Amino acid sequence: MKYIHSSPWILAVSVLIAGSSAVMADNWPQWRGPGNDCVSNEKNVPAEWGEKNNVAWKLPLPGMGSGTPVVWGDHIFLTAEDNKDLYALCVSTTGKELWKRDIGPSDGKKGRNESNEASPSPSTDGKRAYFFFGTGDLACFDFDGNEVWIINVQDRYGQMVFQHGGIHATPVLHGDRLYLQLLNRNGTFVVALNKADGKEVWKISRESDGVGEGKEVYASPTIGRNGHEEYLIVHGNDYATAHSLKDGSEIWRVGGLNDKQNYNRQFRFVTSPTATADVIVVPSCKGGPVLGIKPDATGLVGADSSAKLWRYNKTPDVCSPLVADGLVYLCGDGVLACIDAKTGQEYYKERTHSGIFRGSPVYADGKVYLTCQDGTVTVVKAGKTFEVVATNELSDSINATPVVANAHIYIRGWNSLYAIGK
Repeated sequence: MKYIHSSPWILAVSVLIAGSSAVMADNWPQWRGPGNDCVSNEKNVPAEWGEKNNVAWKLPLPGMGSGTPVVWGDHIFLTAEDNKDLYALCVSTTGKELWKRDIGPSDGKKGRNESNEASPSPSTDGKRAYFFFGTGDLACFDFDGNEVWIINVQDRYGQMVFQHGGIHATPVLHGDRLYLQLLNRNGTFVVALNKADGKEVWKISRESDGVGEGKEVYASPTIGRNGHEEYLIVHGNDYATAHSLKDGSEIWRVGGLNDKQNYNRQFRFVTSPTATADVIVVPSCKGGPVLGIKPDATGLVGADSSAKLWRYNKTPDVCSPLVADGLVYLCGDGVLACIDAKTGQEYYKERTHSGIFRGSPVYADGKVYLTCQDGTVTVVKAGKTFEVVATNELSDSINATPVVANAHIYIRGWNSLYAIGK
């Protein structure tokens, strides 16, 4: 092998360019951003706006959707349903539609008239975009809108049964694979697919003794880390479990979420875990607990396990936990709790707004953004003391999580896509 020796000047310039690119290119490639944790490193992010104030553009959409858009460079990818067909969309960061692809017919399933088959979020690796729908359709397109491959997971793994619409869980894109948790009344599968062609890499049956509605899982998987080792976190049917990325084998299992002595047969998970280097925050549902777990846990993590850091008494039912600067933010329907990520100590629990909250809280530029379904976004100062910075209103309904990229906030409403900023 021939080695090329670079001068100190060339090396310095290379480092400067690489560093500048990293700062400028703060993409939002998945539902919960670059770190799968709803944390953005962007600065000068707007805190105040309205329909006629600080809106860079507003683009009408072909139909409703609850999936969060994703952003890479000057491309925005999102999904929509017009009550008849499902669409994969690409929009420029100037608010122009670049392309729209008809994925196929919707089966018309809705969840309490607030979600539909466009509820899972897309993802991108900067070369291709991946779109998943409640029908089980999973499609891959390049940035020019050319189809690379498309499959249907229900055709491959069997029909899936949910009370509230179709499949809601968003796949997690990591490395060369897409990971899907397909937990429902008809089966409990976790699969890894090759992102290049959609072919199966491995499949496991994720066992549980959960019964009733708990078999219907609306939460999404995420990636956890124990030092340099990464693993898949699967959430639902009474447990959170960690699995090897290599073959899906189980590493740890968190129990004690649904009390066996006072069992709740309607204990169905919607909110998803949040993983950081120091703590895995494991929520539950129906007023159940939130647990803080060490990332290096192994085996069964129970009430007396040394891997359990803390237990908080009440979980948000839909919004996923946010962890930023050593604090955990838990957003219920208009109530925000702030607790210590190491100890679980509660610093405050305050009402921000009355309404239904479906989008998860997002951190950016020292602020926490909380999205209500009625179009209200409350901005709270990050920290141990509760302080509302601004309350903003849009004339649209919002289920999606806000996206922060290019010093803008992108908000997917039921009717329009908004770009907030200059």
